[in-house]
Amino acid sequence: MDYMWINAVRGRWRALFVILCLCELSSVSGQARYSIPEEQAEGSFVGNIARDLGLDVARLVAGKARIITKEDRQYVDLKRDKGTLVIKERIDREELCGKTTPCSFTFDIILENPIQLYRVTVEVIDINDNSPSFPQHEINLKIVENAAVGTRFSLDNAADTDVGINDIQKYILKPSDNLKLEIQSQPDGMKVIEMVLQKPLDREEEETHTLMLIASDGGEPHRSGTVRIQITVLDANDNTPVCSQPVYKVDVPENSPEGTLIATVSASDADSGLYGDVTYSTGATREAEQMFDVNVKTGQIKLTGKLDFEKSKHYQFNVRASDHGGFTDTCKVIVNIIDENDNVPTIKLMSFSQSIPEDSPPGTTVAVFNVNDDDSESNGVVKCSINSDVPFKIESSLSGYYTIVTDNFLDRESVSEYNVTITVSDQGSPPLSSSKTINVKISDVNDSPPKFHQSEYSKNVPENNSPGFSVFTVSASDADWGQNARVSYFLEEKEVNGVAVSSFVSVNSENGVIHAVRSFDYEQIKSFDFNVTARDAGSPPLSSVATVHILIQDQNDNAPQVLYPVQTGGSVLAEMVPRSADVGYLVTKVVAVDVDSGQNAWLSYKVHKATDRALFEVGLHNGEIRTVRQVTDKDAVKQRLSVLVEDNGQPSRSATVIVNVAVADSFPEVLSEFTDFSMHDKEYNDKLTFYLVLALAVVSFLFITCLLLIISVKVYRWRQSRVLYHSNLPVIPYYPPRYSDTLGTGTLQHVYNYEVCRTTDSRKGDMKNMQAMSQSLVSVDGADADTPHVTKQMSGNFSQMSTLVSETFYHSFYICVV
Repeated sequence: MDYMWINAVRGRWRALFVILCLCELSSVSGQARYSIPEEQAEGSFVGNIARDLGLDVARLVAGKARIITKEDRQYVDLKRDKGTLVIKERIDREELCGKTTPCSFTFDIILENPIQLYRVTVEVIDINDNSPSFPQHEINLKIVENAAVGTRFSLDNAADTDVGINDIQKYILKPSDNLKLEIQSQPDGMKVIEMVLQKPLDREEEETHTLMLIASDGGEPHRSGTVRIQITVLDANDNTPVCSQPVYKVDVPENSPEGTLIATVSASDADSGLYGDVTYSTGATREAEQMFDVNVKTGQIKLTGKLDFEKSKHYQFNVRASDHGGFTDTCKVIVNIIDENDNVPTIKLMSFSQSIPEDSPPGTTVAVFNVNDDDSESNGVVKCSINSDVPFKIESSLSGYYTIVTDNFLDRESVSEYNVTITVSDQGSPPLSSSKTINVKISDVNDSPPKFHQSEYSKNVPENNSPGFSVFTVSASDADWGQNARVSYFLEEKEVNGVAVSSFVSVNSENGVIHAVRSFDYEQIKSFDFNVTARDAGSPPLSSVATVHILIQDQNDNAPQVLYPVQTGGSVLAEMVPRSADVGYLVTKVVAVDVDSGQNAWLSYKVHKATDRALFEVGLHNGEIRTVRQVTDKDAVKQRLSVLVEDNGQPSRSATVIVNVAVADSFPEVLSEFTDFSMHDKEYNDKLTFYLVLALAVVSFLFITCLLLIISVKVYRWRQSRVLYHSNLPVIPYYPPRYSDTLGTGTLQHVYNYEVCRTTDSRKGDMKNMQAMSQSLVSVDGADADTPHVTKQMSGNFSQMSTLVSETFYHSFYICVV
C-alpha cells in the first residue's frame, strides 16, 4: 500500500508539472492544455482557465464566454463566474480514443465584444479500469502425437483497451510441462503468441491436456484475463499449412457497400486427405470482427460493416490457416481505408444578432459562425460565401471561424430585412456543399420626418357653418416604423385680425381633422391661413409644417338694406311730380345696398304694389322711378308705390320700401291730401284703435260708477232734506275748487288752446301745427320741429284729447253731484 501511495503521489506531481508547463505555453500562444485522469466524477476541477489565459473573470462574464465543440458531446463545462473548468460528464478514454495514445480532445472558448477565441486541449490519462480479455473462453487444439519438439502453435492475443503500462505486459502458460510459451514482438508493435512443443506428446499416455493462458497488465492494481487451452493429441500429421504470403495489404474506399470482397487469403498443405484440407479463421479484434468476415473454406474476406475513414483510417488482423491435423500458419491482413468526400460541410452559428439598428456603421458584426468538414485533405478544405444582393460581407479571422459584418450603410425605409444565405462547399470531387439562411431585421431609427402630402392646402368653407364643422383633413406620412412613425398634429399659434387662430379652428392631434371652432361670417373675415405641424413620436421627435388657407364663401344671409328713401316710424315723405311731367320724368331713385358679395349682392328693383301701375316704373338695376306716360289732371294727387328690392342669391332675400308721390304743381294743393297718410298706416291705426278702445272702456266704467254714486247721493240727500225741512237749518251751497263762474269760459282751464283743422272727410279730425314745406317733399311735424314724425304729433294730440275728455267728464260729474 505504501508503494502504491508513493507512485500515486509521484504521478500527480508529474501531471502538475506538465499542466504548469502547458499553462505557461498557453498564456503566450493563446492556447491552454490540461491533463486529467479518465472516469473523473462530475464537477471535478480541471483547471483555472481565467488565470491560465490571463483573463479577468469579469471579462469572461461580460464577453459571454462559452465552450464550442465540434462533437455533440461536451465533456467539460465552464464556470464563468469562477473562471474554472470542471468535468461535465463521465469521460471514458477507451470510448473516446480507443488504442490511440496520447488521448485528448479539443474545444474552443469564444468571447464576444470583441470576439476572441482560445483553444483548449485536454489530455485524458488512462487508468487501469479494464482487464485483459481473450476473444474465446476456450481454445481447442489438436496436436498430432509425432509432432517434433519445437513445433509452434499460434494462440490468439488477448485484448486490453487500456494503453501504456495498463495494457497487457506479460503472458503466463500453466502448466508448462510439455509446452512452453514464447512471445515475439513485431516491428509494428504487435505480439505473436506461440506455444512451443518442448517435449513429445504420447497420445497413448495422455490423450488430452488442459492448460491455462494468463494475460496480465502492468497497472495498479494488476488486472488479468485467462483462457483455457484444451489440447487433443492426434495421430501423426507431418506437414503444416503454409500461407501464400505472410502479409496482405488492401485499400478499400470508405463508401464500399457491405458484402464487398476486399481480399482472399490462401494456404497450402502438402498432406493429402483430411490432413491436407485447410480451413481459415480470424484472430481479429472485436472491432475488426464487426467489420470483416473470413470464409472458412475459401479464405475470402468480405466487408460486413460500414467503413468510416473519419473513425478509423486502417484495420489489421491475423488469419489462421489450419489443417485437420492441428497444424496452423498465420498471415496478417492490413486494410487501409481510402477517404471519400462523403461528409457535407456543416455550419454552426456561434453568435447572431437578429436585429441591428439602421444607423449601424460599416463593419458592425451581425453573426459569427463555424464551418467544419470531417473529410481529410482536399475533401475537407471548404470555401465560404454569402449571397451578393445583401449589404454584408464575410471576414475570416480565425481558422474555421467566420464573421458576417455590414459592408455598407443601411436604410430600413428602403429594405427592412435581409435574408442572408451562407453557402459552404468543399473541394472534393464532386464537391459537397450546404447552406444556412439567417434573417436579419433592420431596426428603425427616427431619421425620417413626417411628410405632408401637400406643402400647402386650400379649402373653401361656406359661412354660417355650425361650430364643430369638419373643414377637411390634413395628412402626413412617416417612412419610419412603430413609435417613430406615429404622427401627431398640432396647430401653430398665430393671430388672425388680432384674435388667436385657435379661436377659429382646431386640429385633431390623432387624425389631422380640422374643425371649425366658431361660425364664420364672410362679412367679418373673408380668408385666413395658419400652419399645422406634424410631429412623430421618436426620440428626438422630427416634424414638418404645412400651410392651410381657408377661404370663406359668401352665403346669401343678408337682406338688402334701403338707404333712400328713409323709412321712418310716423312721418310722411312724398316726392313731388308736376302735372306737366313728361314721359320718363325722374321721380326719385331707390338706393339700396347688400353687405353680401358676388351675385348675392346683385340687386334688382321692381314695383310690388302701386296706386296706378300704368303711371310709374322702376329701373330693374338702378332703382330709378320714372313716369311711364304723360301725367294728366285725372291722375290722383296721392300716389303710393311699394318697391321690392331683391338680391340674386339662392334663395333670394328682399326688402320693401314705400314711396309716396304727390302729383301736383304746388304745395298747398297736396297738403290736405297728405295729412292723413300716416293715419292710413296699419301700425299707427292699430295703436290709435287700441287707445280709443281703452279710453272708451275707462269712460264707461267711470260713468257706471258715477251713476251708482249719484243714485246713492240722491237718496241720501232726499233723506237729509226731509230732516232739514223739519229742523229749519240754513242751507250753505258748496262749490268745488276748480269750479268757476258758469257765465265765464266754462270748466276748462284757459291754458288749453287748440287749433282745429278739418279734413276732407268730415268724420275725421285732428289738431295740427303746420309748418312750411319744400317744393319737392311734403312733411308734417308735431310740436317738436326736430322730430318730423306724425306719430309724435298724433300722440300729443291724443294726450290733449284725453285731457279734454277727462275735464269734461269731471265737470259733468260735479254738476250731477251738486
